[in-house]
Amino acid sequence: MKRSAARELAIQLSFAAAAARLDPENLLESFFDQEHYGTLAGEQELCSEYPDETQMDYIRRLTRLTAENRSEIDGFIERYARGWKIERISRTALAVMRCAICEILYMEDIPNAAAINEAVELDKNYDDPDTVAFVNGVLGGFMRGEFPTEEQE
Repeated sequence: MKRSAARELAIQLSFAAAAARLDPENLLESFFDQEHYGTLAGEQELCSEYPDETQMDYIRRLTRLTAENRSEIDGFIERYARGWKIERISRTALAVMRCAICEILYMEDIPNAAAINEAVELDKNYDDPDTVAFVNGVLGGFMRGEFPTEEQE
């Protein structure tokens, strides 16, 4: 399983945890139960391969950190989504932005540019082009506002 597939699983799990107000630990445990995960392979290609130990660690860290720091992350989203209340932003776009910002703030092994580029590319699978542009703009604004000395691409 590639990192982008692991990232997409983490985004889906973060979406589910936030939408249904689920405990991320319970969600991770039930989702990655071998029997349950095996049934998903027939439903979506993303689940055709079980994550290896490295990818599982990444998925668990990103899902947990996103849930644990959601309030702070949402504050950044509200700050850089000028004129938008968090409630008006699509839940998929929120999940994508939450995970990208989480990677930037709390996962030092993920390059910031990779977190943003992957987030925007993954969002193209879920949202319309205007929403993808919005996600890109919010994440770009976040980088320029919070890391002004970091070289921007």
